[in-house]
Amino acid sequence: MIPRFKPYFGWDEFRAAWAWGRPAVEEFEQKFARALQSKYALAFPYGRSGLYALLKARGIEGAEVIMPAYTCVVVPNAVLASGNIPRFVDISLADYNLDLDLLENAITDKTRAIISTSLFGYPGNARRLSEMIKRTGREILVFQDCAHSFGAAFEGKPVANEGDAAIFGLGINKMITSILGGMVTTNDESIYQSLREYRESRFSPGGFRKRLTRLIYLSLAFIALNDSLYRLVDFLEEKTSWLDFFTSDYDENEITMPRDYLARMVDLEARVGIEQLNKYPEILRRKEEMARYYDRHLQPIRDKVVLPPLMAGATYSHYVVRVPDRIKTIEAMYRKGIQLGWLIEYSVPEIPVYRQYKTGSYPNAYLCSQNTINLPLYPGLKKRDLDYIIKTFTEFFVCNS
Repeated sequence: MIPRFKPYFGWDEFRAAWAWGRPAVEEFEQKFARALQSKYALAFPYGRSGLYALLKARGIEGAEVIMPAYTCVVVPNAVLASGNIPRFVDISLADYNLDLDLLENAITDKTRAIISTSLFGYPGNARRLSEMIKRTGREILVFQDCAHSFGAAFEGKPVANEGDAAIFGLGINKMITSILGGMVTTNDESIYQSLREYRESRFSPGGFRKRLTRLIYLSLAFIALNDSLYRLVDFLEEKTSWLDFFTSDYDENEITMPRDYLARMVDLEARVGIEQLNKYPEILRRKEEMARYYDRHLQPIRDKVVLPPLMAGATYSHYVVRVPDRIKTIEAMYRKGIQLGWLIEYSVPEIPVYRQYKTGSYPNAYLCSQNTINLPLYPGLKKRDLDYIIKTFTEFFVCNS
């Protein structure tokens, strides 16, 4: 079975996790900031915790925060937890990001922040967004959601630096991981200082239980993603609920935050993150190579599916294809030993608990929520497996056209 994703870690990360006693969070923050070309970085237990803290630290409360309708539900969850109101805007099918043609009309006197998500590694148009905000004459903060866009650049500039702050998720399924965890970067000293003060005063130290839980999580992931055991793990995930504790950290039908969202990152996670930063350039290179390889070899079926764009500055966290029948495609590929994924299977304003925040229609977000699949795209994917995926995927659409 070829997994839908596989983190690029090994014994180096495992040894780092077991290196008890070495303080590492501040070191991780400094190295992360350098790697992302930012002045400051602050570690958090989750990316959503960082967003929550940003809004709180900047005194934003009871305000509207604009975000794409097609995004991970943890983003509006954090906005609501901070005492603010999510306002959704549809996406563009050209790059899966905020449709800036619609954004300007969504800005109101209550808007205090915009979350610009560079989804699937495609950089949002930071220049146009900045110009739009200037025209309003209002003080509106821009938070770049870079959970999928580590290193993505717009017009040659890191998209993470094209705003007031950037938020990164560091879960096991992200481009680099610290087991769980998140990071906020900024070039604004006042934002950095207020955010740091808020974290130090409101977030509790991660205790022994958290360290032990993260170590168990990493150990089980290390074992589970072993090639010889993956079929068993896949069976348990698909047919039972035994692995839900490890594979699901949110329920899109509930507006919640994790129980430990206010417990700081622990040194164990930071040590793993540092090891991952060492592999960061190779991860970016391999993902771009594979995305271009897919694009080149899937051209024969470009009239049957919608291939993702190739774009300057993109980092391709996922290779997302829009297909006519997602379930049929996933099941057919699974029978051939290939596990496909889908990342966001909902348009947030259409989720029952979020319908009260719906202010219009979001056809592009809904379309993507129904029709997108992800082909495996991870640095450890062997060329023979890549070729097998391409061959099998192509044959399925040729035979079913």
